[in-house]
Amino acid sequence: MTSSVPSPSRIRVGSAPDSWGVWFPDDPLQVPWERFLDEVAEAGYAWIELGPYGYLPTDPARLADETARRGLRVSAGTVFTGLHHGPAVWDRTWAHVADIAALTRAMGAEHLVVIPSFWRDDKTGQVLESGTLTARQWRDLATQTERLGREVRERYGLRIVVHPHADTHIDTEENVSRFLDATDPDAVQLCLDTGHYAYCGGDSVRLIETYGERIGYLHLKQVDPEILAGVVAEDLPFGPAVARGVMCEPPNGVPALEPVLAAARALDVDLFAIVEQDMYPCPPDRPLPIARRTRRFLRSCGA
Repeated sequence: MTSSVPSPSRIRVGSAPDSWGVWFPDDPLQVPWERFLDEVAEAGYAWIELGPYGYLPTDPARLADETARRGLRVSAGTVFTGLHHGPAVWDRTWAHVADIAALTRAMGAEHLVVIPSFWRDDKTGQVLESGTLTARQWRDLATQTERLGREVRERYGLRIVVHPHADTHIDTEENVSRFLDATDPDAVQLCLDTGHYAYCGGDSVRLIETYGERIGYLHLKQVDPEILAGVVAEDLPFGPAVARGVMCEPPNGVPALEPVLAAARALDVDLFAIVEQDMYPCPPDRPLPIARRTRRFLRSCGA
């Protein structure tokens, strides 16, 4: 006889400094880290990401104390990389990754979110390099990311999850598919950010259904389609697009998160789903009410 009791959700919901307007380790436009921790707990979240390295305390003992007394745990750290530049940037990349990976592991997390470098400056819009990779750069991106995945797992016991992102070379459905097809599933998984993927024209549900075995982590985010249309028409860089409000509060944008969460649950694997609403810069009193409403909305979606 089979039980009629549904199995518990295997999706663990959290939030991140990004949802409090935090993009940098130290910036006068951002809320202090103590306020972020207080408010993310008050909003009903139990999991957080580290955010930009140096925003939260980097001493593991202190950070463990600060998070534990608020009932918070860390799901992942985040690094930015430019691995399409090949072996020449490995040593510099590893020096950057190692400190973040060490703190991430010390906090008991198991994931490292890897974001590709921007091809244009996200504040000024200055073009830093071509927005299109050569065949050689694609090969370097694939092989060096696999190397990073293996090294991070061997030395720190973490899994890397690569984050497609606007204004990077891993952005559109075509480029995400090309990257996944070129990399070893055992070394490289994906952090699907629903907002960035929609920003770049992708369908999150289709991606989950097509590459389900590669989905290792989720960022829950929505875009405002009307603002996005203007951003695309004007070819705005990502930073000014965020300042215009292109990333919006659920459930007011796209993609609809209910079918995304349903597709993720159908994978029958443990996943983190971390809320990120890009809104740098923002008034300090804005994030908490949004975070509370978003948490209530996600509960209504079964998360």
